[in-house]
Amino acid sequence: MSEQPMQSEIQTETFDVVIVGSGAGGLLAACRAADQGLSVVVLEKSGEYGGTSAVSGGGIWVPCNHHIAEAGGQDSRETARIYMNACIEGASSPARVDAYLDSAPEMLRYLEARTPVRYQSLPRYADYFQDRPGAMPGYRALDPLPFDGGRLGAEFRRLRAPSPGTLIGGRVAVTSKEAHTLLSKERGFMTLALRQFGRYWLDIGARLRSRRDRRLTLGNALVGGLRYALLERKVPLWLDTPMRDLIEFDGRIEGVLAERKGRPLRVLARRGVILAAGGFERNQALRERYLPQPTNAQWSATPPHNTGDAMMAGERAGGALALMEHVWGAPTLRVADEEKQRALFVERNLPGCVIVNGHGRRFVNEAAPYSEFVPAMYRDHAKTGACLPAWMIFDACFRKRYPCGPIMPASMMPDARIPDSFKSILHRADSLEALAAQIGVDKAGLQDTIARMNAYAASGVDEEFGKGGNVFDTYYGDPTVQPNPCLAPIGDAPFYAVRIDAGDIGTKGGLVTDENARVLRADGSVIAGLYAIGNTSASVMGASYPGAGSTLGPAMTFGYRAADHCAAHSARASQNITAQTQPELRGVTS
Repeated sequence: MSEQPMQSEIQTETFDVVIVGSGAGGLLAACRAADQGLSVVVLEKSGEYGGTSAVSGGGIWVPCNHHIAEAGGQDSRETARIYMNACIEGASSPARVDAYLDSAPEMLRYLEARTPVRYQSLPRYADYFQDRPGAMPGYRALDPLPFDGGRLGAEFRRLRAPSPGTLIGGRVAVTSKEAHTLLSKERGFMTLALRQFGRYWLDIGARLRSRRDRRLTLGNALVGGLRYALLERKVPLWLDTPMRDLIEFDGRIEGVLAERKGRPLRVLARRGVILAAGGFERNQALRERYLPQPTNAQWSATPPHNTGDAMMAGERAGGALALMEHVWGAPTLRVADEEKQRALFVERNLPGCVIVNGHGRRFVNEAAPYSEFVPAMYRDHAKTGACLPAWMIFDACFRKRYPCGPIMPASMMPDARIPDSFKSILHRADSLEALAAQIGVDKAGLQDTIARMNAYAASGVDEEFGKGGNVFDTYYGDPTVQPNPCLAPIGDAPFYAVRIDAGDIGTKGGLVTDENARVLRADGSVIAGLYAIGNTSASVMGASYPGAGSTLGPAMTFGYRAADHCAAHSARASQNITAQTQPELRGVTS
């Protein structure tokens, strides 16, 4: 480490608002701040923009959104508040919950009016907890419509690529609605598949340059549309510019200390700093400090740069932390040589599979919301010591009909044609006894579990955990299987097993904030000039996950509110910091 440079030698840039992180929340905040007449810069730690948002489904959960009526449904703020209260159970302040319900529909209208991003309501994608008051069988979850990545020009190559698990055949992008049509083999699914594959391969110009699909969907559509909006506004986005610390002067956050092109950089903020840099799920030390054990950063389905840097800087500045023991849980599997694990969102709902612990016993409804699955793994592991990892078991019939992670159905990808990089995922044996021995699961327990599942498949009723008993479960079931689209017998050799880890799509603990996303100290006082949104902040949803998009919806909504709050408050009179003021620069190294 070389000698620390004099403060006067550090390059200084000044903006009204400095945003740390280039996920959807940060980009939306940047757009809103620019539209309010403020100068803005976005700092991104990595060499690609989009963060976890880019590899996500891109969905947002917005009660009372204006697309509900267009789709033939109806919602009310009172009903939505009842449902959120039932889910959150007091873990978030009433002011933040009210702010979300009030501003999320407004944010969505702004987004569609002032950027190219467009959403559609999903009438059949149910809220996650159908047994709680105020739940709806659909409509509140919204799916981004496709965006033409060609409009981004050179910036298309710098957009973080979507997760391979969201692409058909690892190449072709589809929307959430299209994926449901294909997976469920709804009417027209074959025409849809041929059309999308044909479109992809006939895009000759794109194929000559890259295998990436220029038709952006899911999180790539959201981030791509927001990046285009920033290009239109000429808002700078600096890649490879990690934030090192916050700059504090006279009790206020005045900017950030960053590093750019190997040199320290002071980026001052007249109105405020918005931390939007994600969670800490890829930081093993922080996982061991805060999360249930055992835990492993490699189990996460998020990019490797989510190491909690901004969150910890906020804590050093006096910010309080909350919900640090919680993650946005999702069962994941490991694919060799990939930077992150793949989440299993839909395969678990399909008929003819079961997930067991090391004793061969079930511990949860396989089709439960992914956010509930991982806590169930830890609860069972605390009792049995045998649920980390768990195992997904299925037979030749399931293997022929359905995908599992990156492995396409055997009708399309026979065992002999499975790529080498995928072969380690799939364990195969000619009998349940041999499969149990191969993966270290109790033979008798597994055989008894399979017998029970077969009885449930015949009756259509899962007497243990209720798989397929509500509209959320059946959304990704197979409608051709009756009497329960989530249950089918397991008995055709060979048999297969896939290891399931207690993964996540982010941590949900972080800096405590108020209804305007301002960071709070432990005594409830505001840290002037500092805001936090997304997974850098403690989730407004508490430990719960009310519906698809409960991460991105709040990130964008509170980014919207933070930008408005910055605009509504005049710049600090003494903001023009010079070498004479000598603000505290903690952690400056060259």
